[in-house]
Amino acid sequence: MRNHVDPVDDELREGVIALARDAAAAILEVYEGAFDVEHKADASPLTAADLAAHRCIVAGLARLAPDIPVLSEEAAEEIPLVQRRGWQRLWLVDPLDGTREFVKRNGEFTVNIALIDHGVPVFGVIQAPVTGLLWHARQGLGAWRRVGDHDAPIAVRRPARSPLRVAASRSHRDPRTEALMARIGEVETVALGSSLKFCRLAEGGMDVYPRFGPTSEWDTAAGQCILEGAGGCVIDPKGRPLRYNQRDTILNGDFIGLGDPGLPWREWL
Repeated sequence: MRNHVDPVDDELREGVIALARDAAAAILEVYEGAFDVEHKADASPLTAADLAAHRCIVAGLARLAPDIPVLSEEAAEEIPLVQRRGWQRLWLVDPLDGTREFVKRNGEFTVNIALIDHGVPVFGVIQAPVTGLLWHARQGLGAWRRVGDHDAPIAVRRPARSPLRVAASRSHRDPRTEALMARIGEVETVALGSSLKFCRLAEGGMDVYPRFGPTSEWDTAAGQCILEGAGGCVIDPKGRPLRYNQRDTILNGDFIGLGDPGLPWREWL
């Protein structure tokens, strides 16, 4: 049992990676059979896989780091605002990011786990259950893609060159995104679900990920950490990095993810 986890060390890193893989296995057990789909108050889908992964991760984090609270999508309503606002460090967890993709059975969903320290994502893990691929990053140390037990460092495409490759969500495409792509000029669009977009940016496979409309903090924290570790950025329309557990809402505003921070993003917004 750990009582102090600052900074993130190799033991904690490997423990969280193992948890992400366990959650992925729990998700696949549901994915490979028949499952029911419920809907939350905001109309977003919920399955047994979301809940199984949530239970796995929350219990595991409590063992690994009992002094750090957890804010998970599937239990956020149980935690009063006044309580979480007092947390200087916390885990932000999306047990199954891309439930719509899960329901469609297209494989484009992930497990997201991030450690937040004073608003900043300092450690992030994203696991893709179907492919088994995993990405992780630690602030100031870099970002890696793990295949099996082998880590390979990843980096953004910098400088980015035309045509820019723009990540376009499968489930969230809107006129503002279309207009932004028109202002960019020559682009190649790639439809991809969940936080896999951040991972593709971090690997240099995409250049721009614009997002207009609500996302939740657990949707972006791990991906932001990985993209920043690979040399990119996730910023709001004023150029500020996204920050977490700093406001009364857990919803993010508009943002843009860039592989190359030197791109003229202000001209596009």
